[in-house]
Amino acid sequence: MAPSATPVTPPPRTGFVAVQPLKKTRCSACRRGPLSLLVLEGGAPRCLDCADLGHLVFLSRGDTALTRRAREESTLSVVVVRFNRRGGRYERQGVLVEEAGLARAEERCLADAEARRRRRARDARCRAAEDTRFTEVFRAEILRLFPGCPDERARAIAAHASVRGSGRVGRSAAGRALTEGAVTSAVVAAVRHLDTPYDRLLMGGVSRCEARRRIAPAVETVLRGWREAGVDSVG
Repeated sequence: MAPSATPVTPPPRTGFVAVQPLKKTRCSACRRGPLSLLVLEGGAPRCLDCADLGHLVFLSRGDTALTRRAREESTLSVVVVRFNRRGGRYERQGVLVEEAGLARAEERCLADAEARRRRRARDARCRAAEDTRFTEVFRAEILRLFPGCPDERARAIAAHASVRGSGRVGRSAAGRALTEGAVTSAVVAAVRHLDTPYDRLLMGGVSRCEARRRIAPAVETVLRGWREAGVDSVG
């Protein structure tokens, strides 16, 4: 084989195979070159035109669904490979397919993409409605446990605690079950950050445990006021 030819003949495989040469190579039939793609016939490099494959278009690897459909839609397809010196083997780079077949495959994939987009939109609406319902139930439970809590404050606590994917208490198993401990934890966290100097203590270098110890009486005062407001109204 001439020095400019592909270093190793690709391993036998079913169907047609085209090679992306690593070196400058000319067609052994028409002498055109250097070739970006060639087909080996009897060990001799041929350009795609001389191999009767010049009407095909290249589709790079990466989109499995598009590649599969493009091959389904094409009467003739060719696997494209390139030699990896480090790995000592040929690696697939894409396929050559008929242009009309590729166009039909793209239309099928676009139709699927639109269907997936609509499904995602429907799912998002369903999740939003579910989240709204859960936040409202969480708010109602806060007000049941702490009837003196302002309604807008309860709504804000519920919305914050139940953000989907946040990992907050409202999204825990206990939170989803609306256990008293989980709901109370969400309220305590809100009071800690908004009604006490807790955040300033942390910024001042006070450890988390010590900061919580210092503001515990203030948190309990707020919670007691919210609880007893309900008792007073009943009495």
